[in-house]
Amino acid sequence: MRSNRGMFRILFVLFCIVGMSAFNLSPAYAHCDGMDGPVVKAAQEALAKGDVNLVLIWVLKNDEAEIRRAFDQTMAVRKLNPQAQELADMYFFETLVRIHRAGEGVAYTGLKPVGRDLGPAIPAADLALKSGDIEPLTNLLVEKMRTGLLDRYQKAMAAKSFKVQDVSAGREYIEAYVPFIHYVEGIYEATINPATGHYPEEATASH
Repeated sequence: MRSNRGMFRILFVLFCIVGMSAFNLSPAYAHCDGMDGPVVKAAQEALAKGDVNLVLIWVLKNDEAEIRRAFDQTMAVRKLNPQAQELADMYFFETLVRIHRAGEGVAYTGLKPVGRDLGPAIPAADLALKSGDIEPLTNLLVEKMRTGLLDRYQKAMAAKSFKVQDVSAGREYIEAYVPFIHYVEGIYEATINPATGHYPEEATASH
């Protein structure tokens, strides 16, 4: 019985994770373009250690040569003086993030400031990987999914009992019914469709 509940919990979390793609969440919540995001952090570490391999994992194989050139140029210029180092580092950050975003099929809109609000999910996901404990992330996603599902369900149920002659009330039911069905359908479709990685599937084949 315990194992069955555990399996249900895992499947429910999976619905939460893959279901996000079904609702076309805004790319504003991506954090790879932030000054405190993982790409820039990798770039800072690479420059500090003089090791370009620390950032190559963030770009497609076809873009590796361009990143190597930018890295070598940055390493050469940043040795001149503190002002040159600051400018060179920023050039490398922007180049790396721009190419990384292009690999995702997303337009580069500039580096975002430190401390912007990413919502609860992304920080929780990063923390899970850092700590090795996925339970807080699991609880967060399960609760958000449960809340979203129940809210749509309850609205549909509340509007369900209408008289055939009352067309306005019937339309109110449809306005609640359609979002509920689409919510459920979107999650289910996401679970049966192939999941893609960080980059489009055709790109990852050469990565």
